[in-house]
Amino acid sequence: MLTKRTYFIPILILCVAFPAAALAAGDGGSPARIGVADAVPATSLVLTRSTARFHRTIRVTVAHLEAVRRAKLRRERRELFASLPGGVSQETLDAIGACESGGDPAAVSSDGTYRGKYQFDFGTWGSVGGSGDPAAAPEQEQDYRAALLYAQSGSSPWPVCG
Repeated sequence: MLTKRTYFIPILILCVAFPAAALAAGDGGSPARIGVADAVPATSLVLTRSTARFHRTIRVTVAHLEAVRRAKLRRERRELFASLPGGVSQETLDAIGACESGGDPAAVSSDGTYRGKYQFDFGTWGSVGGSGDPAAAPEQEQDYRAALLYAQSGSSPWPVCG
């Protein structure tokens, strides 16, 4: 059984949409024609603008969430490598790093064998728990791994700078 309510919303939409579309499509000087052909471009324009705003909102939100995630990872990494093991002072490590690479965490030797602030080779880097390229690791991680190595072997891994 159809009631008056069944037709109310479609009629209301038609009553609002067609006059609004006709006014939007009109050139201002001539009387506006009301019809389906006039409604499509205005409706399309409104939907395009709304869709563009919606997509921009999504892009901004995703970028914000990604920035929050990166900040959280940086904070966790800093906290993980904040304390140096084995009682090695940061001053000792800074002196070794300054001698080995000028304190540059991205330094690479001319032949590519030694990498990072402390000029680790891949074998030594792996022996203290590092993975990947030592020169690509954050400086805090390089300090932490160098402190581990210093606690295990003293200054012998750096015969000139230790």
